[in-house]
Formats: sequence, structure tokens, C-alpha cells
Amino acid sequence: MTGTLEIVDLHAGVEGKEILKGVSLTVRPGEIHALMGPNGSGKSTLSYVVAGHPKYQVLSGDIRVDGQSVLGKAPDWRAQHGIFLGFQYPVEVPGVGMATFLRSAYQSVHPEKPLDVPQFHKYLKEKLRLVGMDASFLQRSINEGFSGGEKKRAELLQMAVLSPRFAILDETDSGLDIDALRQVGAAINAAASPTVGILLVTHYQRLLNYVKPHHVHVLVDGKIAESGGSDLALKLEEKGYGWLREEPPTPGVV
Repeated sequence: MTGTLEIVDLHAGVEGKEILKGVSLTVRPGEIHALMGPNGSGKSTLSYVVAGHPKYQVLSGDIRVDGQSVLGKAPDWRAQHGIFLGFQYPVEVPGVGMATFLRSAYQSVHPEKPLDVPQFHKYLKEKLRLVGMDASFLQRSINEGFSGGEKKRAELLQMAVLSPRFAILDETDSGLDIDALRQVGAAINAAASPTVGILLVTHYQRLLNYVKPHHVHVLVDGKIAESGGSDLALKLEEKGYGWLREEPPTPGVV
């Protein structure tokens, strides 16, 4: 299927343990999907498997971009074909400047659209304005000395610079205070566009006060237990996840 990121009956795990147990999900450009669920449900595993982390193994099923399977493809190949992963815990890389890193990443992902140094700096300043970051960030090493909110906004700056077709943001709201959450929400909304599909992985409804998803999915014990609109997130806020684990009544038994 063209113009889509398709996750098809995906079973995957790590070190011999199956974590994802038949996940199916389709993301199209212009859509924001929220993936919610309790700890240990497989949300981060799904993020890493789609991005191609070598630690995780696909047991069966498929992941496709525009109908083409990405299984067996390296993470950089997937990035060049439009998949971006924003990490829950962005790492610090002392000694590597943000501007240098971003230009190298852009050149790697978009070799067909080269920009010389002046062109890239102009392009980068546009993206800084888009996500509400000051140009002084570019003088610092990657995430070194950044607050939690700054690290998450730096991830969104990478997303804006790389201009992926499908962005997976793994618990971007993790560890943020109210002000940082608002800033991150604004940056996500600014980076969203009709050409990018976003899979927003989160525990809580609070980020969805700032970023309104078109679709909400709930992952429980490695399976999507429920899908719906933004009202589903409000129901989860009120009732928690326990009701999705309740066994249905046996027919004929009172």
C-alpha cells in the first residue's frame, strides 16, 4: 500500500522472549496516532523494532513502507526511506556539536538533496524557529548539559531537520514538568504536517491535552486491546488500564 507505514501481525521480542504478540497498525502521512499502554506492554519494543534496533528480533509478521518490507534492512536504510525514531532517553555525546551532527545526519538521510554549508545553516535556522529553540543550542554538544525538556525538543529539532515521512516519538513526555510539556507539545504540533505520519508513544493523556491525535491505540500485554478517537485517551485517564485486562464473561454464565 503506497503512502503508508504498515505494521502487519507483528510478533517480536528480545533474548528469546516474545513481547509483541500480533500487532497490526497503519499510519498515513498527515495522521497522528497515539499509542498508549501500561509499563511492560511493548510500546518501546514496537518503536525499536520498526526503527531496526539489532537487539530485537522479528518472529513473524511484517513492517512495510509503501508496500515494501523493511525487515532485514539496516536502521540507516530505514531512515533514508522515511522512518524516524525519537528516543525516550536521548543520549549525551560530548565533543560532538549539535550543528555538525545535524548536518551529517541530514546528508546521510538525504543524499539526493545536498546542501552546502550556507544553505544548510539557513535551513537549520528555519527549523529552529519551527520548534521554538534558540540558535545558541547549536553551539553545544549533543544533549550535554541539556534539561529533560531541552533534550526532547532537540529530538524534535532532529525530526524537523530530517523531515521524515513517519516519525515515532517514544514517550516524548517522559520526565517533563508542565512548562516543558507545553513547549514539547507545541514543537510536535509545529513539526507535524500533511507529509508526515506520527506515532506518539505515551503512558498518559496529559501530552494529548496539547497534541490532539486522530487515532488512539492501547497496547496491553503485547496486543492492541482497543482503538478509537481522542475520547479513548480521556477514558483511560478516568478508568486506567485495568478494564482492558478484564476477561469477558463466559456466555450463559451469570
